[in-house]
Amino acid sequence: MNPTPRTFSHIGLSVPDLDAAVKFYSEVLGFYIVMPPSQAVEDDSAIGIMCTDVFGSGWGSLRIARLSTADGIGIEIFEFPGNYAPEQRLEHKRHGTFHFAVQDPDVEGLTARIVAAGGRQRMPVREYFPGEKPYRMVYVEDPFGIVFELYSHSYELTYSAGAYV
Repeated sequence: MNPTPRTFSHIGLSVPDLDAAVKFYSEVLGFYIVMPPSQAVEDDSAIGIMCTDVFGSGWGSLRIARLSTADGIGIEIFEFPGNYAPEQRLEHKRHGTFHFAVQDPDVEGLTARIVAAGGRQRMPVREYFPGEKPYRMVYVEDPFGIVFELYSHSYELTYSAGAYV
């Protein structure tokens, strides 16, 4: 028996400046602010206990904001004291998550807005099926070095009907 596919709930991002990240993700990508930046501390509150479960004792405090995409996917943005940038911004060979993707029919326009806001375009906009289908993509970075991808069309539409076969 095959399991039923699950829905995606949220992703957590760690940034050096929570306020600037909330501004970027809400104003440039248009994500809704569900919970503005707030403080969580290591204590006996529900969030304090949950963070201790995840980070271990001695984590101290953090700042967090919660945003949402138009289709209800959550974006949790964390600012941890003493945070640091990885040596390589795209550690694609390291086990774990190395990017996420956002969909916008105007890949070029959104890429320009990301760059104008201090982000970076990592590659030219590419077509998946040049001359055949209008599906485009590009890898970008936010102003904090988090790498993500922009798609012009939905994931299932892009890869249906034997893409790359």
